[in-house]
Amino acid sequence: MSKQEIIEHLKAIVKPYIQDQAAFESLTEETDFINDLKINSANLVDVILDIEEQFDIIIDNQAMEKMINIKAAIEIIGMQLSEK
Repeated sequence: MSKQEIIEHLKAIVKPYIQDQAAFESLTEETDFINDLKINSANLVDVILDIEEQFDIIIDNQAMEKMINIKAAIEIIGMQLSEK
């Protein structure tokens, strides 16, 4: 799966949780889930659960703590997919 495909899936996953539409529309790899998109920490757990379901992967606690922005999410998802 390409980086762009992962980004498109991520956009669909985070859309219900975002509080800042402008940041969502200009989403880049550097977009931070909490500071830019204004996703609260409780909803961030929901995002991670949705990512696990969408990509059929398991994200451990260590990886979860690193998943603060789009770039980190792409790397973690890519790594998990490559291990399948």
